[in-house]
Amino acid sequence: MGLILLEALAAGVVFILIIWWTMFSGRKRGELHDDETAAGDAPQRDEPPARD
Repeated sequence: MGLILLEALAAGVVFILIIWWTMFSGRKRGELHDDETAAGDAPQRDEPPARD
């Protein structure tokens, strides 16, 4: 019984570590932005690109 509880605790710790790693392992200052994105004239994701 104790071995099952120990294994469940270990699985929970591994699960929490995976969640922690994926949440806080990004860039130190956030995502990099292009000038177009900052200006607001970039097309929306659901719009198809304009053809010239």
